Amino acid sequence: MTILTKTGNDDRLQNEKLMICLDVDGTIVNHQGLMSARVRDVARAVVSAGHEVVISTGRSLGAALPIMSELGIDHGFVVASNGGVLARVQGEKVEVLHREVFDPSLALAALMRQLPNAKYAVENERGEFLSSDVFTDASFGAESKVVDFDELLRSRAVRVVVFSTDATAEDFGQAVHGLGLSGVTYSVGWTAWLDIAAEGVTKASGLERLRTGLKFESAQSIAVGDGRNDIEMLQWAGFGVAMGQAPDEVKIVADEVTASVDEDGLAIVLERLLQR
Repeated sequence: MTILTKTGNDDRLQNEKLMICLDVDGTIVNHQGLMSARVRDVARAVVSAGHEVVISTGRSLGAALPIMSELGIDHGFVVASNGGVLARVQGEKVEVLHREVFDPSLALAALMRQLPNAKYAVENERGEFLSSDVFTDASFGAESKVVDFDELLRSRAVRVVVFSTDATAEDFGQAVHGLGLSGVTYSVGWTAWLDIAAEGVTKASGLERLRTGLKFESAQSIAVGDGRNDIEMLQWAGFGVAMGQAPDEVKIVADEVTASVDEDGLAIVLERLLQR
């Protein structure tokens, strides 16, 4: 099994089980939500080879499960909601192993003052989505229920999503950073989109919980992603790969940059892992 390492310019041969952590949107599937046959086939081959392929996504659990199924992961693990949920899949059984819940009220109140026209949604401790307006996204994995903003403030949250149609991603990011949000972890997406989790919760924190439980060495972990919410994951992994279309701040923390999602960049990485 050939993988790249941080300790030299040459590949080294490894015949061992790896923990391969994969972002979904912009990595496994393109921005239209489509998975190429090449990516699907090589990912299935990696799963069949006995490696621990872990879906690590900002999507909710319900929206991540179909991706696992398509990749042939019928027994495995998923880190969902940007690290807020860790679950195990065993055939038809899905078991939530850990869920990070927090009080979103201070962050929501501060954001509402700055962004009164934005749409707000909360993923609560039961995996339900409550929203301030008609606001449902494929990453939710469920229809949202419109409620008063005060109910959002009273909710216990795994994940908060904020979406604005009034600004570019850059303008939105500057507005959010200027708020100095405390007590939470947040990341700005490709559009004027914000994901908020409990303080210290990222894909990396969820994966580290899983890595220690499965007893993988850090050097046995590989991560591939393209978004700002993947930065900590790429830094955490023994070897981190950024997709070709990733923002510069994502590429700079990666050990390698592959081709874009539209050029099957993930397949290129996984095919190399299968070469002997």
